[in-house]
Amino acid sequence: MNPCEGLSDVIRSFVSILLVGVSMSADAALFGIGPDRWKEEVLLHNGQKIIVKRSQTYGGRHELGQPLPTKEHTIVFTPPGSDKTVTWTSEYGEELGRTNFNLLAVHVLRGTPYLVASPNLCLSYNKWGRPNPPYVFFKYDGKEWRRIPLDQLPLEFKTLNVAINLSEQDVHEMVSLGIAPIEKVRELNNKLSQPEYRTILREAVKRGTEGSSVNCEEMIHYKCGWISARGEFGRKLMDSTCK
Repeated sequence: MNPCEGLSDVIRSFVSILLVGVSMSADAALFGIGPDRWKEEVLLHNGQKIIVKRSQTYGGRHELGQPLPTKEHTIVFTPPGSDKTVTWTSEYGEELGRTNFNLLAVHVLRGTPYLVASPNLCLSYNKWGRPNPPYVFFKYDGKEWRRIPLDQLPLEFKTLNVAINLSEQDVHEMVSLGIAPIEKVRELNNKLSQPEYRTILREAVKRGTEGSSVNCEEMIHYKCGWISARGEFGRKLMDSTCK
C-alpha cells in the first residue's frame, strides 16, 4: 500500500473527529450556560432610587475562540409606590444568534414603567427597523410590554441609568458586589464614547458617527440568512443553499 494513502486516511479521520468536536461545542454553546445574577441601584428622573435585579444566560452563534454572546437577559423590579414586581426579558433571536437588545435605561412616571434598549449589533438593528436615534422603547401597560415610538417617551426621561455593554470581567464584579451602587454604574458607563450611550437622544445620529449603530449596513433577512438590501447576489446564493 502506498504510505501516502494511509497518511491521507489518518488525516481524514482526524479532520472528521475535529469537525464532530466543533459541532458538539457549537451545539453546547447554542444550548447556553448561566445565568449570572446581580442587582443595581437605579436613579430615576425624579431622584428616587429603585433596585433592579438583572440576570443573563449565554449561548448562541459565535466565532470559535470568542466568548459566548448573551443569549437572554431578564430584569425584575418594583416601581415606586407599587407592591407588584415587573419583569422584562430580552429574548433570544434565532435569526440573530443572540439576544435582541442591550438594556440602556429603566424609568417610571406616575407608576408606569418605561424601558430604553438598543438593538444588539447590526443584525438586530436591521431587524428592528433601523431606528435613528438607535433605540427601541417599551411601555408597560399593566399586563405586558408594548413598543412605543420616540414621541411617546416622556420628555422627563434623559438619563441612561443601568450598566451598559458589560464585559465578562464587569459582570463578575457586579455579581461580587451584591448590589452595585449608582456610582459604579456611572463609572462603567463613562467608558462608552458613542453618543447614544451618553444620554437619551431625541434627534437622529449622523451616519459616520464613530461607533454608532446607524453605520450598520442595510440588510434584510431572506430565507435562511441575512443579505445586503441592495444585492442580488445574496438572494441567488440563498436560493441555491437554503432548503
